[in-house]
Amino acid sequence: MVGIVGYGAHIPRHRIKVEEIAKVWGADAPSYKKGLMLAEKSVPTPDVDTITLSVEATKNALKRAQINPKDIGAVYVGSESHPYAVKPSGTTVAEAIGAVPDCHCADFEFACKAGSEAMFVCLGLVKAGYMKYALSVGGDTSQGAPGDALEYSAAAGAAAFIMGKKNVIAEAVETYSFMTDTPDFWRREHEFYPQHGGRFTGEPAFFRTVTGAAEGILNKAKMEPKDFDYVIFHQPNGKFPMRVGKRLGFTKKQILPGWLAPRLGNTYSGASPLGLTATLDISKPGDKILMISYGSGAGSDAFVWRVTDRIKEVRNLAVHTNKLLDEKQIYVDYGTYAKYRHKILKNK
Repeated sequence: MVGIVGYGAHIPRHRIKVEEIAKVWGADAPSYKKGLMLAEKSVPTPDVDTITLSVEATKNALKRAQINPKDIGAVYVGSESHPYAVKPSGTTVAEAIGAVPDCHCADFEFACKAGSEAMFVCLGLVKAGYMKYALSVGGDTSQGAPGDALEYSAAAGAAAFIMGKKNVIAEAVETYSFMTDTPDFWRREHEFYPQHGGRFTGEPAFFRTVTGAAEGILNKAKMEPKDFDYVIFHQPNGKFPMRVGKRLGFTKKQILPGWLAPRLGNTYSGASPLGLTATLDISKPGDKILMISYGSGAGSDAFVWRVTDRIKEVRNLAVHTNKLLDEKQIYVDYGTYAKYRHKILKNK
C-alpha cells in the first residue's frame, strides 16, 4: 500500500471581499459573486510567501504523519510563485523541518497543477522503493493584474502531503494524467502578471482537460462517479468545478466538502490539494475520493484515493482546513491589499 501518511494545510488570515475590489474598478460585484461564485479570497501579507506557507503546511502534515523528518528522502514544492527565479524553495522548506542534508530537493512548475505534479512524483519514488517517505507541497501567492478578472480570485494557500508505505491515511489506488498543448494562460520571463485567453481558459482548456483526465482515470480504475464519496476539481473560481462535476455525472454533495474557492479564492497550485485536505478532514474509513488538478498549458493529474482506518487516529492532530478558513479573519481594504501585493511601489 502506497499513499498519504500525513497531510496539512495553511491559509493566510487576511481576506478581501469581492465588493472591495469591484468598487475600485467600477465593476459589477454581483456578476462576480453570482457568475463565478466568489465571495472573498485570502491575501498574503508582506512576510508571507510560498516558502512560509509551505513550511506551515508541512508542519501540520508532520503532526499527522508522526515521523522523523530525517526519514523524508525528497522535498518537492510545486508553485508558480516561487520567491526566487534562481534558488529553490524546497531547500528552505527541507532545512526548516529538519530533513537536510540527506534529501533530494526540486521545485516544480506547471501552472496550477505543479502541486499535484509533485504528489505524482513522490508517490512514484516511494512505490519504487527509492525512499521511505517523500514530501510534496502545492502552494502559491498567486498574481492577478489590477482590474483584471484574475484579481477577483488570485489567492494564497498551501497543502502538504507526505507519501509513504507505512501507516497510510489514504491509499493511492490509481493515477492518470492528461496533457495537450493548449496555451490558455501564461507569464513570460520578467513579467509580473500573467496573461490569459479570457473565455478560452474555460473551453476548450479547463473543461476539455479535466473531462479528459476524469474519463481516463474512471476507465483505468473501472469506476463510475457513483462509486465515489467525494470528488475534488481544480477551482479557478466557484463555478467551474460545479459545472464540470455536473457534466461528468457527480453530485453537488460529492463536490461540496472540497469546494473552497467561494471563501478562499484560487490558490493555484494549492487549489485541488487544499480541497483534498478539507475532504480528508471529514472522510471516513473506506471512503473513495477522486481528485483532479488542472494546470494551464494544459494538463490534469487525476488520483483515486481510498481512506483507511488510520484517518480516525490522526485527523485531529493538526488544524482542520475549514478552521483555517473560518478562524480570526482580518479583512483589508483595496489600498492595503494593493500595498501587500506590491501593486503600489515606493519611489526610490
